[in-house]
Amino acid sequence: MSLALDPPPPCPGSLAHVSRALWCSHACPVGVTDSTEPSGGQTARRPSTVRVVLAPWGHVPYIGRMILENKTVIVTGVGGGLGRECAASALRDGANVVLAARTEESLASIASELDPTGERVATKVTDITDDASCNALSEFAVERFGTIDALVQVAAFENAWGGLHNTKFEDWRSAFDTNVLGALNVLRPVVNVMKENGGGSVVLIGSQSMFQPQMPQGGYAASKSALLSAMYYLADEFGPDNIRFNMVIPSWMWGPPVEMLVNWRSTNEERSREDVLNDIVGKFPLRRMTEDGEVADVVAFFASDHAKAVTGQYLLVNSGEMFR
Repeated sequence: MSLALDPPPPCPGSLAHVSRALWCSHACPVGVTDSTEPSGGQTARRPSTVRVVLAPWGHVPYIGRMILENKTVIVTGVGGGLGRECAASALRDGANVVLAARTEESLASIASELDPTGERVATKVTDITDDASCNALSEFAVERFGTIDALVQVAAFENAWGGLHNTKFEDWRSAFDTNVLGALNVLRPVVNVMKENGGGSVVLIGSQSMFQPQMPQGGYAASKSALLSAMYYLADEFGPDNIRFNMVIPSWMWGPPVEMLVNWRSTNEERSREDVLNDIVGKFPLRRMTEDGEVADVVAFFASDHAKAVTGQYLLVNSGEMFR
């Protein structure tokens, strides 16, 4: 068997790149292809030659039907990081998106960036710890787009730091009030809408800190563990209503917060950014840090009908940092 290596791919977005994506997606699995072009609707096979496809960095343009087309997705906790990326991913995959967060100015700015026309993106100031605010969010989504097909619950309280003797119990309470009870608050009215419309998908965001202590953030990790346990019960309770519950679990995630940390360490330790990054990702199997947009793409999968038989599951998105 001979092995052939393709040259670097064309620039993403070019006609050649799109044609290449069509060939790769229809002919065979991404990564390894036969060298013979498809003919007459059939894929010709030459087992004597295997061609390795070098995939470009970044997102490959989606060819064909978008996986969230004609669906309405609510994303909570939309700020400068994962929440924004989840909204962007859902929008790119065809959804109408309702952005929810506590800060009106930030919501308006992000909505304008994502969809200047305002046709497929709407915003609602929401505090998930407040019942009335969550009810208003659900009502707004239905009024604007007619239904709710998926909820992506990103909003969280992260500042529950410290060990046994120096942690603040009020921070633990805030973590549980937001990350567990707040999630249930926003779920109650959303689930009612989904039941009336024949089902839906709820995607929760966990944390690898649930499984592996890395920093003194026991309060945050404990709250996310409680949310994971709640997910199992919710999946069981609402499975008969065709409502699915799953959790995406990131670890280190390249976005504004981690970028700030790397820059800070680089300056204070008088080391290059590359050295600081290598300290973190040098032993990861993929030897790189997952981007928040890549986590968001997995969220979009769980929200879509491609995962219609998946419920009560979690998926680590961590460049292989931890196997579980």
